[in-house]
Order: sequence, then C-alpha cells, then structure tokens
Amino acid sequence: KRQAHEESRCHDIAMEILKKVDMADKAEKMPDMLSGGQQQRVAIARALAMNPKMILFDEPTSALDPELVGGVLDVMRDLAHNGMSMVIVTHEMAFARDVSDRIVFMADSIVQEDTTPAEFFSHPKTERARNFLSRFLS
Repeated sequence: KRQAHEESRCHDIAMEILKKVDMADKAEKMPDMLSGGQQQRVAIARALAMNPKMILFDEPTSALDPELVGGVLDVMRDLAHNGMSMVIVTHEMAFARDVSDRIVFMADSIVQEDTTPAEFFSHPKTERARNFLSRFLS
C-alpha cells in the first residue's frame, strides 16, 4: 500500500514537471515517437525532477531542426524567469541577451569577455567578440 502511494506521488510529480515543459500530453510516448525538440524538453524535465539548484545546458538547440528551436528556448526562458540558475553554452544570441544575467564569451578555450549582456552586446571589448557578434546579429 505504501509503495502504491509512493508511485502515485512520483507519477503526480512527473506529470507536474512534464506540464512545465509542455509535454504532459506526450507522457506515454516512447522516445522514438517524439521530435528532437520534444526529446530535449523531456530531457529538461528529467533534470528538473532532481530538483537541482542549477542546470548546465551545452548547446541545447544545436542538433534541432530550426522550427523546433523555439519550443526548447521557451522552456528555458520560463526556467530563467522562474529563478532557475543556468549555465548555458549557446550560439542563440538573441536568447542569451534576453535571459542572461552575465555573458562569458570564450574563444580558443580562453575567456575573452565576462560582462553584463547590455555591455557585451552594445560595447564588446575584444575584436574577437565584435567579429562573432557581427556574424550572428547582422
């Protein structure tokens, strides 16, 4: 009886988290029945289930078809607005500008800039950052 109660509680928590990432309607689907963006949102849900203080995202949209990127970024944006601390490695510059408290720009394994989003996007200090931004924001 106790195990059934625990399983029910775990199921409720899982469904609550799947709702947060807009995947509750896919709870019974197998991974191969989900799109890449949906799989990524389920992966975020798995991470959230551990109740972390921080989540690391390493290019979370790089392997996705362009039309699926927005859904994953929306979930991450919601996490940021709800106070989740995140370290995000990304080339999604508009997203980074919108959700970041801090931008650390690296090139060749060296920190080139460590500043606020406003400063980084308005007045990049290094030539490397200026060149990078000109490619992504033109």
